[in-house]
Amino acid sequence: MSTVGVGREAEDAVAAHLSGVGHEIVEQNWRSRWCEIDVISRYKGCVYFTEVKYRSSSRHGSGYDYVTSKKLKQMRFAAEFWLHNSGWTGECQLQAAAVTPTGVEGIVPLY
Repeated sequence: MSTVGVGREAEDAVAAHLSGVGHEIVEQNWRSRWCEIDVISRYKGCVYFTEVKYRSSSRHGSGYDYVTSKKLKQMRFAAEFWLHNSGWTGECQLQAAAVTPTGVEGIVPLY
């Protein structure tokens, strides 16, 4: 399977997980000319921007280890861009989801 296919399956798994705990999926694989967000969801009046990181093994660390300061800066830019274009003025949160071949490992907030 291609890397794109695996990435899309990981995003689908995270979206399903979020839906299962009560999130409304607003957008998935949202892209603009300058940025992208894997999953955007809404839960209890807050919009969540979720970066999905898939790793086939933990030999080189978990998916969370791959959310670098550069990636966090890109996520902030993308979230601000989406917020501006959507008109959303409520609360928002950045988070990361780690996915392995066995499923969603977990989701953690990013600060």
